[in-house]
Amino acid sequence: MLMPSIFGESLMDDFFDFPFGSYNNGMGELMKTDVKDTDQGYELKMNLPGAKKEDVKAQLKDGYLTIQVSSNRNNDEKDSDGRYIRRERYSGSCSRSFYVGDQVTEEDIKAKFEDGTLTMTIPKKEQQPQVEDKKYISIEG
Repeated sequence: MLMPSIFGESLMDDFFDFPFGSYNNGMGELMKTDVKDTDQGYELKMNLPGAKKEDVKAQLKDGYLTIQVSSNRNNDEKDSDGRYIRRERYSGSCSRSFYVGDQVTEEDIKAKFEDGTLTMTIPKKEQQPQVEDKKYISIEG
């Protein structure tokens, strides 16, 4: 059914609806994230299908944890004469950011990548209450 993209579908979805798979190479499954609140902190599980450990980078800056995945794939198949049967290339990157607080440091976060799933544990840190300095204005007279 053709519907405007404001309803979550593209006008071209039905046109490119191939019976042998989606034309977007499964990008809809990329970086789906579950965040679980535990007693010790937060557990973050992110789906990264087809990614390798060396493709994944995590950075903590100004209280934001940013996870970036970049990939370059090249699938070349040739027949016995060396003519191309199929040539496909994929190159792209995507990232997601989560606010974890200014109190969390890189050493506090534990990360593990296994079977296309990135699992990170982030501890809960209490934000230190700021002491308010009272500043008075001098009054002449």
